[in-house]
Amino acid sequence: MGFQGTDGFCVYDDAGRLAFRVDNYSRRWKLCAGELLLMDGKGTPLLSLRPQLLSLHDRWNCYTATEDAAVDKKASSNSPAQQQVFTMSRCSALRSSSDNAEVHMSSSRAAGSAAAALSSSSSSSLSCKHPQAVSAAPAPGYRVEGFFSRRSCKIRRGSDGRGGGAITRKSAGVASRPVATLGDDVFSLVVQPGVDVTTVMAIVVVMDRICRRPHTPMVCSSQ
Repeated sequence: MGFQGTDGFCVYDDAGRLAFRVDNYSRRWKLCAGELLLMDGKGTPLLSLRPQLLSLHDRWNCYTATEDAAVDKKASSNSPAQQQVFTMSRCSALRSSSDNAEVHMSSSRAAGSAAAALSSSSSSSLSCKHPQAVSAAPAPGYRVEGFFSRRSCKIRRGSDGRGGGAITRKSAGVASRPVATLGDDVFSLVVQPGVDVTTVMAIVVVMDRICRRPHTPMVCSSQ
């Protein structure tokens, strides 16, 4: 996974093929960032990611993307064909405390595992502490634990706490030379079998917006 020198975000699989890309990827404040569009390697719209304004916990909403989303985002934003996939927010309103976040799937997607989620929500000690009563809220579909800003975190399934994905720093090198750790703009994502890769990819994109830092575009040189 890596950023381009512009506002692009590209994801490559283990064979070096372009797997995902993000349109309108911006490091600006969410008041100005607008909608992010997650596409596959061929440019087909998959998911639409939108920040919720005036949210202390940096809440984002994810919707299915329509075919015309890449052409006309204003039209797609209010399209009746779009369905909400999940909502995601930081656990703590204090940015310096942690990078932990929770993902709550929409009712239609979480219906199959509702009983397991409700039972785990009453016994889990990992649940975020929001002002609302925690006991009344369903368990999250996924939890992000660790420090995404350091490119070291895990994505766990909220129903059973089992690993769904892991983000680590990317290293490069050969056997005859010391391994060098690359910068934060290039990192690795490993997704476990049985976990929806597109959903995890959307979670990663939102995490980078939640944990945003000043971005200096790379400058290409012929020298």
